[in-house]
Amino acid sequence: METLNEQVGGTHYKDLAIQPVVYIQRNKLDFLQGNIIKYATRHKNKNKDEDIKKVIHYAKLILQLEYGYSDALIAEI
Repeated sequence: METLNEQVGGTHYKDLAIQPVVYIQRNKLDFLQGNIIKYATRHKNKNKDEDIKKVIHYAKLILQLEYGYSDALIAEI
């Protein structure tokens, strides 16, 4: 697919064996799950620890929005 060979703003996805967008789409992951995959995949080649903090943030959102965790419970994590 030619479109998968395009990337705006770097090459941190193009050189991967499986691009995150393909994995996310084929596995029917939702927005929050998809962002975790995206940021975990690129952290070494793009924003380093900032991307890992984003992974943690999206995981906390899943705990709160899907599992009903309170802010207090999330703060303990």
